[in-house]
Amino acid sequence: MYQLVQSRPYPSKPMVRAAARLPTQPAPLPRSARPARGLQHRTAARQDRKAPAHHGRVYQSSFDGPFHGLLPQGSGVLHAVEEEQRDAALGEQLQRWDPMITTPPGLYLLSVGVVKPAAWLFGWTGTVVCSTGMLRFINLLISAGNFYLLYLLLLKIHQKNKAVSGFQRILSSLTLATFPTLYFFTFLYYTDTGSVFFTLFAYLMCLYGNHKASALLGFCAFMFRQTNIVWTVFCAGNVVAEKLNEAWKTELLKKKDERISSMRTSFSDLTLIMRFLIEYLTSPKNLITLIALTWPYIVLATAFFVFVFINGGIVVGDRSSHEACLHFPQLFYFLSFTLFFSFPHFLTPTKIRKFLQSLRRHRVQYILITAISLFLIWKFTYVHKYLLADNRHYTFYVWRKIFQRHELVKYVLVPAYIFAGWSFVDTIKSKSIFWILMYFVCLLSVTVPQKLLEFRYFILPFLIYRLNIPFAPVYRQLVELAFYVVVNVVTFYLFLNKTFQWPNSVEIQRFMW
Repeated sequence: MYQLVQSRPYPSKPMVRAAARLPTQPAPLPRSARPARGLQHRTAARQDRKAPAHHGRVYQSSFDGPFHGLLPQGSGVLHAVEEEQRDAALGEQLQRWDPMITTPPGLYLLSVGVVKPAAWLFGWTGTVVCSTGMLRFINLLISAGNFYLLYLLLLKIHQKNKAVSGFQRILSSLTLATFPTLYFFTFLYYTDTGSVFFTLFAYLMCLYGNHKASALLGFCAFMFRQTNIVWTVFCAGNVVAEKLNEAWKTELLKKKDERISSMRTSFSDLTLIMRFLIEYLTSPKNLITLIALTWPYIVLATAFFVFVFINGGIVVGDRSSHEACLHFPQLFYFLSFTLFFSFPHFLTPTKIRKFLQSLRRHRVQYILITAISLFLIWKFTYVHKYLLADNRHYTFYVWRKIFQRHELVKYVLVPAYIFAGWSFVDTIKSKSIFWILMYFVCLLSVTVPQKLLEFRYFILPFLIYRLNIPFAPVYRQLVELAFYVVVNVVTFYLFLNKTFQWPNSVEIQRFMW
């Protein structure tokens, strides 16, 4: 129906290195120096385009539907080529799919559901409805919902903590709503805001015991990003963990063993816990109870596996750049990411002192953890081609400035990973051992199979972790909020003002998450 503006392929490594050294506002290339295929790229038909898959980034709307032919990315705002085509953009052509988009059409369908009734109600034309500002406004609306959901989740999760004031809840909600990696994409037409909204909504319904609604919202989250199915399993795991914890407490009361009672928040006797888990989960009565509680999630998970079987994989569209692998260092990257954004909770004198005491008490265990970490980094470190080929994203500079300085850097960082991991577990020790195990299973499932280091993949596991840790004193929350504000200001300043160009392109490029 429309011609699309073609997003350019990622540059080669020499081009990337050259681009990284360019001044922020270089002069445009002369016409004679521009790629011969430039015009052809802009007018090529859908089937002739060879741009790489965008792995969830909506560089433009390649969905042949109501918003076909737009959208925002660091290289500029991409629009449909003719105003008349924008006026006709509220068509019903939802059947055709661009293989370069590798996530389901949840964002597009939601956009149709919002702007099409608005267009009918206010008499807007396609020029208004399909404008970049209108589509970005949808994410702004969703982000307001995210703030409210964060507040409700904090209220529900910490309802037994009567010492927490309403001001602290609002402050914490505001802090998480301005979480930099999420907040930046609130102002672009990306899938992350909607993905977070439906996942958090599903989690909230789960906590209130409305599991059918939770599973339905989990399906909506899946329609924004396939890996969100893991957080549907997480919701089911919450139910299972709650039942396990109740049975565990009953078991402890029967034995009246004070030593064992400390196991609720300790990893000191995994053998005992595993024995209890096996006994509980092999009981037909217990299984029937759990199935009766979690059947909506089971139905959704079954439908997901049917989809994977029929589709031949989890990815829709081009799969060449989305091959699953065992990328165990992703866990270390996530822990470092969490340490960076939660430093007011991690880097306290008390916590550092406790960590050093733990090192002295459990030297053998830490030596073993260090050896395992070194082995995993040695054998399972992967570098995705997109990581080295796109110098707009911060991960490019993190990798080049830190990990590529020397081949031993990735091993030298192991002590920092261990501290981050210890601090991470220490801050959620108030949760039951079963909740912690269930969370880590989901965390590994959503991070380890990813070959690409992408900070956006860490948003949901970080938010769920952050929601479940105890409230910090107000001054720490204020420090955290101030830090997020500074990071956001710097991010938007770089995005808006520190532009550059690639040697093979005349389009303006921008730094972004």
